[in-house]
Amino acid sequence: MTTTPEATITRDRAVRAAARWFDICSYAGLIPERGVCAMVDGTQVAVFRDFDGALYALSNLDPFSGACVLSRGILGTRDGTPTVASPMYKQVFDLRTGACLDDPRVAVPAFPVRRSGDRVEVALTDEHRQ
Repeated sequence: MTTTPEATITRDRAVRAAARWFDICSYAGLIPERGVCAMVDGTQVAVFRDFDGALYALSNLDPFSGACVLSRGILGTRDGTPTVASPMYKQVFDLRTGACLDDPRVAVPAFPVRRSGDRVEVALTDEHRQ
């Protein structure tokens, strides 16, 4: 899920209606090209800010290693797609969708994320709650 600094992009109205938003941190506190991990209603979420100010949120769980480490991954791009590479085995995930670009059978959950004033918020829907 991506955002512009002022607007949230979500998949559809049903997701927006069913989503519960959680305050994560200040926007200024997110260092560009670095991730942070937040425990959101029992779910570990990796939150990223790129150099252009866009926000992304994925599950922190690396499905290949089973470790909660994606927030420590390396941000980059592949063919214009914003990505994070897992620090464990280096699989690359699309920051917008959570799809693994190295193995199309694998994906991690992507979460709606938005900027609200100087705060960053992540939403969980019932399908995301563990």
